[in-house]
Amino acid sequence: MTRTLTLPARIFSVIVLLLSSTLIVMSQNPQRVLYSFTGGADGAQPHQALTLDQAGNLYGTTFAGGIYGAGTIYRLSPNGDGTWKQTVLYSFTCGDDGGYTDWGRLTFDAAGNLYGVTVFCGKYGQGTVFKLTPNPDGTWTESVVHQFTGGEDGTQPRTVPWFDAAGNLYGTVAYAGAYGCGTIYKLTPSPGNEWTYRAIHQFMDDPACSSWVGLIPDAAGNLYGTTRNAVGGCTDPPQECGTVFKLTPSSDGNWTFSVIHQFIGSDGSDPSVSGLIFDEAGNLYGLTQAGGRYSTGVLFKLEPGAGDTWVYQVLHDFDGPTDGGYPISQMVRDAHGNLYGTANLVGPFGYGTFFKASPNSDGSWRFSVLHNFTGSDGAYPLGLVRDSAGNLFGTTVFGGAYGNGVVYQFTPVSPCAMCQHAIAP
Repeated sequence: MTRTLTLPARIFSVIVLLLSSTLIVMSQNPQRVLYSFTGGADGAQPHQALTLDQAGNLYGTTFAGGIYGAGTIYRLSPNGDGTWKQTVLYSFTCGDDGGYTDWGRLTFDAAGNLYGVTVFCGKYGQGTVFKLTPNPDGTWTESVVHQFTGGEDGTQPRTVPWFDAAGNLYGTVAYAGAYGCGTIYKLTPSPGNEWTYRAIHQFMDDPACSSWVGLIPDAAGNLYGTTRNAVGGCTDPPQECGTVFKLTPSSDGNWTFSVIHQFIGSDGSDPSVSGLIFDEAGNLYGLTQAGGRYSTGVLFKLEPGAGDTWVYQVLHDFDGPTDGGYPISQMVRDAHGNLYGTANLVGPFGYGTFFKASPNSDGSWRFSVLHNFTGSDGAYPLGLVRDSAGNLFGTTVFGGAYGNGVVYQFTPVSPCAMCQHAIAP
């Protein structure tokens, strides 16, 4: 005999199912700490975002700790049972090899070597670009690609260089250079593991000074990045609060620098280390760590318009206590166009938040906080990387079991991921 539910019974059944599904999903914490740094030989304060290899191993650096206290390069490998093994591949000495890595991430070349930068130390004390080469016995060898002098080549490279198809490295330097505002450089390899340095742009407060971010290319070979506050700061007219810039190559090997957006404070300020990402339509997305409606940063979009113009749009103003503030990390994007990122401070517990921004069909965006960091699971979260299964991996500078930062995994869960069936009408 078939029993037909009355309308109140149907409504009650739906409520029970939704509540039970929600409880099941909530009981599965999507954020999981994979490793807590002790502050000893394994390192401390992992500032950089992670890099994935094809086997699913994670690579990163720590700003401090290690055998010599100048930071480490490490690998996290999955054991197959849900646990992960941490291996230190190299400990910086703060000698000629450099020391103290900062923002950005490591990058692989086609041969499987890792490249990155150190902010300080090196032969002249101004930072280095380094290479880490795997050996057949499982060890790794560090070598220096470029020693920064603090002169026209700049000082304090803070983000990882980017490879073009020819194997050249491009990156930014925060300070010094010909005009004291930093540089954009190109490193060209030659036989014998030699590299030739060339500054392809010298920042000169035009109105752009001090770039702390990695460069991102488009399909035509143009490079994009951001600068911090111009000289004079955001409070002085004309309120130069940082820029988004474009570098266009020419056939003679020179590059043309242009500003595609100048922040004025109310629309965001100081994009610093947040970096940029593209979508398939050629739109750029990024974060600022200050400015906006609540002075705690914004999520923005830049859409290419007619000619060389760009249309700027604030997608979200971070409010601080509720959804976090001062986001300085690069975001990642999934196949559905959702953006994931972290706000590095504030939030309900004061340790930062993990957020998602989703596009609506009418051009608006939905913003939601997926996780509030509590300190024990990390504090001051930084950049993200996404694997082919949709898992997101990130680091926090502080917090965790020993207060020296963590590597964590975040697995987005559908609101009805545990639903097995629907109520029959």
